[in-house]
Amino acid sequence: MDQSVAIQETLQREENCIIAVQCDVLLDNTTESRLLGLVESAKESESAIFIYIHRRMAITADDVSLEDIIPISTDFAVVEVSSPEELAAVGADTRVRISYEDYELELRLPFGSHSRLFLSEVNRAWSDVCKSPSSVPKFDWIEKYHKSTKGGKGNIKHSLAPLGSKLTQLNQHRKSEKSLDKKGSFEKEKGSNSDPVKSRAHSNPESQGISSREDRDDLVRSSSHTTSNKAQMLAMPQFGLRDNLIRCELLKNEDLYTYLENFSFFLGTYNVNGQTPKESLHPWLSCTLNPPDIYCVGFQELDLSKEAFFFSDTPKELEWTRAVSKGLHPDAKYALVKLVRLVGIMLLFYVKKEHAEFISDIEAETVGTGIMGRMGNKGAVAIRFHFHNSDICVVNSHLAAHIEEYERRNQDYKDICSRLQFRQLDPTQPPLTIMKHDVVLWIGDLNYRISDLDADNVKDLISKKDFESLHSYDQLKRQIDEEAVFVGFVEGEIDFQPTYKYDTGSDMWDTSEKCRVPAWCDRILWKGKNITQQHYQSHMALKTSDHKPVSSLLIIGIKRVNPEAYKKTFEEIVRNIDKMENECIPSVTLSKREFHFKDVKFMQHQAETLSLFNDGQVPCQFEFIQKPNEPTYCKPWLTANPPKGFIAQGGSVDIDLEVFVNRTTAPDLNSGKQEIEDILVLHLERGKDYFISVTGNYLPSCYGSSIHSLCQLREPVQDMPQEVLRELADMSKEENATNTEKPLDIPKELWMMVDHLFRNAIKQEDIFQQPGLRSEFAEIRDCLDTGIPDSLPGSNHSVAEALLLFLDALPEPVVPYSLYQQCLECCSNASQCEKVISMLPQCHQNVFNYLAAFLRELLKNSAHNRLDVNILVTIFASLLLKSPTKQDLAEKRKTQEFFQHFLIHGSA
Repeated sequence: MDQSVAIQETLQREENCIIAVQCDVLLDNTTESRLLGLVESAKESESAIFIYIHRRMAITADDVSLEDIIPISTDFAVVEVSSPEELAAVGADTRVRISYEDYELELRLPFGSHSRLFLSEVNRAWSDVCKSPSSVPKFDWIEKYHKSTKGGKGNIKHSLAPLGSKLTQLNQHRKSEKSLDKKGSFEKEKGSNSDPVKSRAHSNPESQGISSREDRDDLVRSSSHTTSNKAQMLAMPQFGLRDNLIRCELLKNEDLYTYLENFSFFLGTYNVNGQTPKESLHPWLSCTLNPPDIYCVGFQELDLSKEAFFFSDTPKELEWTRAVSKGLHPDAKYALVKLVRLVGIMLLFYVKKEHAEFISDIEAETVGTGIMGRMGNKGAVAIRFHFHNSDICVVNSHLAAHIEEYERRNQDYKDICSRLQFRQLDPTQPPLTIMKHDVVLWIGDLNYRISDLDADNVKDLISKKDFESLHSYDQLKRQIDEEAVFVGFVEGEIDFQPTYKYDTGSDMWDTSEKCRVPAWCDRILWKGKNITQQHYQSHMALKTSDHKPVSSLLIIGIKRVNPEAYKKTFEEIVRNIDKMENECIPSVTLSKREFHFKDVKFMQHQAETLSLFNDGQVPCQFEFIQKPNEPTYCKPWLTANPPKGFIAQGGSVDIDLEVFVNRTTAPDLNSGKQEIEDILVLHLERGKDYFISVTGNYLPSCYGSSIHSLCQLREPVQDMPQEVLRELADMSKEENATNTEKPLDIPKELWMMVDHLFRNAIKQEDIFQQPGLRSEFAEIRDCLDTGIPDSLPGSNHSVAEALLLFLDALPEPVVPYSLYQQCLECCSNASQCEKVISMLPQCHQNVFNYLAAFLRELLKNSAHNRLDVNILVTIFASLLLKSPTKQDLAEKRKTQEFFQHFLIHGSA
């Protein structure tokens, strides 16, 4: 989980946390965990390392407490102090020493690419200081944080108060000692210049600016645990055309220098239903004869509490992680490489210690598919990594529940595939999607059920162990057969009984009032070559949850590099590039140069394919480039995927030109101030530019239109001439006052949605918490924009989500930006809050009171819909009261306190 978010919430608006890393501070014979954040002041162009005391996993600002600040100036240095034994150890952590003036701090950073990236970013910040040695950083911006630190105040030159008394004693001890023992792997003679910390921290600034950059690059490399194969080293960021051509050709000829070696992957998934571990996981995790090389263990519903849902804070993360570590195969030693969690969805990645040095490029990402596509009660977490010469992605997902919601599950799968993206080490390269890996392993509670059979018939087939017949009624099998989801994935034969639903603590099928039909909710699938499955089974011995855990053991052929063959291939590629580098100009043929997108709608994705064929004599590098005086290569509603890349000689590439109008771009398109029109410039390195025309027509929508404009419209928005919509968007409040025709009290579109929910969903379970279907939202949007039909289609959940999206897309929120600050200031005084609402423009005031009254009606039926004030306040306050700039955690809570008055007491 990205802990930089928690740090960011403690910062002022001018400062940004570039990256955060959790580490151990070494204090003689003890260690203490700290969170380090590299913080950059955009205003001053200065950087510093902020040190925080923290909870085990920092989620919000409440989880961290600022302890000290280390300015990154010419007096700053960081060097690696790992001993030779530690450097030789497989998967070992990295020990570094940070110094600033007279203070030193020894840290242990966890093994992995994230620590390497942190060191690299610190190196970049330090190098920027050294580029301008004559410009002395002042660090005035740090002063405002001193009252928050546990260290002392005072002159910024001495701002590093050495981490409390323990570190003060440690520094004094270090100053008096002449040498450290072997574990320190470091000799220090008093007055000697051999100390790398002292010599670098106090050397001439001018000489630092000239020579230290090379030293720093060596330092970062030496503190990185990289794989031994050279192909992976070439995958590090390169910006020259020649290096990119070599990399392109190496990938093209990969079969010449790689061979396959089999490794065993244990995949496990378990929906624990919010329980704590009450029994050993050994029967599940140690069910194989031989210890697996790699474990990927996924959990769902780790914590069902509201605190976990809204604040993503749960003690059960540590409890289940400990239980897994104890349950791993006893005949091998494993290292926990990565943990990622989204609310109750968690994925743990362990590797045998002897394989750890061959793991690199580790990244973790999450995506929520709950209400509005944001809430993390449903969604996925994923980890990607490079193992030897293969790229592997592991996904753990929890899809929508309920037997009839298979289309929603299909949509969740598609959303996860499209939205879950991993950043690459080369920042100029586009993010990696799930499917852009050699091997994809997908586990989780996919929630697909058994259809068209009642519970008795299902149980009868189970008792006969006729799993083949039962499987033919499985929703996931049917959807895969229809190629609706998991196209190209493989699932092993299911010869075990359904894993859901049991009475907790037993092997009895569900005896509750709902009497759920048994189903194979918990599944394991894979995609890729050279993969065989040795087992696929459930584990009935575990009774903690209403689900049974499932495991699969896969034998995967991983690509390894033959050094001699690699060297031969590399040299041949270099010779060929040397021969033709200056002889030929790159050239491509475009499939078409004009693209027209017809009837573009709000939040409806459209895509066209541009195919490039390399008809030249050399591999070519392409990129869409910015036009003069424009910030990006395209308008914000348009993207080209990929925006840059390489094409081998005689090869081709397909580029998806995608149009998607969201809440940011809709207002100007609705009013006609902007049109679907752009020119893309495709540039070839060392070649010419190609111009591509993109046009289209946008259908105006109530989504992204202002409350004021919609109250003036008695007809559907798509029936109105473009000139009228433009005039309404430009109309001032004074002009509106002189309008002869009385405006509507509230937008008719808002009334239609709320009225539908009031009549049909006042007792709907989980309303505003369970998402609707994308296809049904499209029908609802079209109905609102055209006025046909008179009643809204779709489920209650789809209408509820459509209402939230409507509020989210308003160009000016229900409480206008101009009154936002007043709302924060009076949030604790109910009468003052009502006074602010009375100051709203009349149409905004009507909408606010109308929504508040509707939500109070929902709360009267909380026994049925399971809503409470906290849930509604959390969801609606962020939509009705938006900050004109960046909103911090304290402001967010004040907006919730403000809106809560209107749900508890009502308005006067």
